[in-house]
Amino acid sequence: MMDERQIIESAVGGEASAFGQLYDRYQPKIYRFVLFKVGHREEAEDLTHEVFMSAWQNIRNYRDFGFPFSSWLYQIARNRVIDHYRTKKTNTSIEEVDPEYFVAPAVASLALEEKLEMERVRRALTQLKPEYQDVIIMRFIEELSLKETAAALGKTEGAVKLMQHRAMKALQGLIS
Repeated sequence: MMDERQIIESAVGGEASAFGQLYDRYQPKIYRFVLFKVGHREEAEDLTHEVFMSAWQNIRNYRDFGFPFSSWLYQIARNRVIDHYRTKKTNTSIEEVDPEYFVAPAVASLALEEKLEMERVRRALTQLKPEYQDVIIMRFIEELSLKETAAALGKTEGAVKLMQHRAMKALQGLIS
């Protein structure tokens, strides 16, 4: 199997099967990020589809600046979610979503008490500013590096560190 760099180069060259491999690798992560932001499975599926359609349509413009390919996809996803809310202008309740959608498979088997604590954290997270939500989701749920998060958010690593610190402090205040 080709390494990721070769797959990306093939996709940039217009090879659909290479882009398909990238889709298979990143779709679950992008979907989980979008679902957390919009709160409804159907909307998240539609938006994730739009993210990958946009990526496919613009793959020829992709340039490797030393950031992981996923940062480019997260940036598209983040912008698509922002556009979604700009055009929708309605309140979407995240409480309607089954919390299991946000839980990584390894976490799904936690004891009930731990699940309740995770739910408490998730609810508190939804009360943070969207920018803080993005940082916490990318850094701690999606486990992106500082560099990847900075690239996806269009910020410096220092700015992301500061946002992360402020976001964690705000989250801690909401949980306490």
